[in-house]
Amino acid sequence: MSPETIQTIDSIQVSLNAGGMNTINIILAFVMYGVALGIKPGIFVEVFKKPKSVLLGMLCQLVLLPALTCLLAILLTGWISPMMGLGMILVAACPGGNISNFMSSLAKANVELSVSLTAISTALAILLTPFNFWAWGTVYLHSAGVAGTIPTLVIPLWDVFKTIFILLGVPLGLGILTSMYLPKLAEALKKPLQWLSIVIFIAMVVLSFSSNIDAFLLSVKYIFLVVLIHNLLALGIGFGVGTLGKVPFRDRRTLTIETGIQNSGLGLALMLGTTLFAGFPPHGGMLVITAWWGIWHIVSGLTIATIFNRSKRTDA
Repeated sequence: MSPETIQTIDSIQVSLNAGGMNTINIILAFVMYGVALGIKPGIFVEVFKKPKSVLLGMLCQLVLLPALTCLLAILLTGWISPMMGLGMILVAACPGGNISNFMSSLAKANVELSVSLTAISTALAILLTPFNFWAWGTVYLHSAGVAGTIPTLVIPLWDVFKTIFILLGVPLGLGILTSMYLPKLAEALKKPLQWLSIVIFIAMVVLSFSSNIDAFLLSVKYIFLVVLIHNLLALGIGFGVGTLGKVPFRDRRTLTIETGIQNSGLGLALMLGTTLFAGFPPHGGMLVITAWWGIWHIVSGLTIATIFNRSKRTDA
């Protein structure tokens, strides 16, 4: 990728007024409410009875994916900009995507495990998303030798935590309460909200980049390869750890999908719907990486789920 192309991508700007920011925050909270409708307190009880697959899933998603993403970003230094590298780390720091449960069902995977992993990673994201972004983002900037070139870049750990608590904590609480006390309503809303969230995310991307459509189209062919490699890494981590851990094949499918599908909508909302990144240098690279990941993981998720679905491999 030439320096001119990198500069063009990083110069992409998406400006939203206060009303636009609030709209994105409300949309994300609504989507997270839909995720929480599938979370029942009893899930966590079952998890601790057979914790091996869940612990491996948490290792994949909360530890290995951010760490190996940081390493991948360092290896790509010179081909991507620091902002693109940080975009990769931001995606890796987000919890599992809310369509992973549907993908697991299509793949004939362990859906109960999928729901458990989504629930736990989303709940822990209130703390771990800002921490992983801060920790691995700092490691990346220093290891890649670019920290000094971005002196104004300070990841606001406390502000990110407060924002995520509002965007995730409140809707999660309301969704779990709905699931507990209004189970019929929760069941009726769950699948429609999953599909609606996909439409909302794509609409968010289109509207956000509508004023920069030429630059976005120019960048996608370069960003495509970066996101493809990153997503293959995530899928490989899930399947590889599941294989090494000798968990049932249905669980390996779930670990693959859960690690490969990230809630990039949260990352996009953090950049567009808040002022947390207002002090950053031009960060179009972060925006494009996060936005394209959200579109691509739907394609890759459906592809891998279809492959698993047609596989004749069984635990027996």
